[in-house]
Amino acid sequence: MNENKISEVSWYPIEPTEKGLIGFASLLFNDTMKLNNIAVFLKSDGDYRLVFPERVLPNGRKIDLFYPTDNEIYELIKNAVAAKIKEITVKSS
Repeated sequence: MNENKISEVSWYPIEPTEKGLIGFASLLFNDTMKLNNIAVFLKSDGDYRLVFPERVLPNGRKIDLFYPTDNEIYELIKNAVAAKIKEITVKSS
């Protein structure tokens, strides 16, 4: 079985919001699919929480555009985003 791979991670920080939103991430998954507009929240324990994009239909129903189907993939994505945030934070210090 092939190992899943995250590459080309981009980080777009914003002014942190009251709810903890600190920016957005984009990445390339398995060199085949670009995932954009992943919201990144900073939790009170210092860990990150990712929220994947959704579309709201005219009737108010929400439809997920994409999301990880298991915790292993979620953690892989979260760790790649966290590493990029750390890399950029260290460079700007």
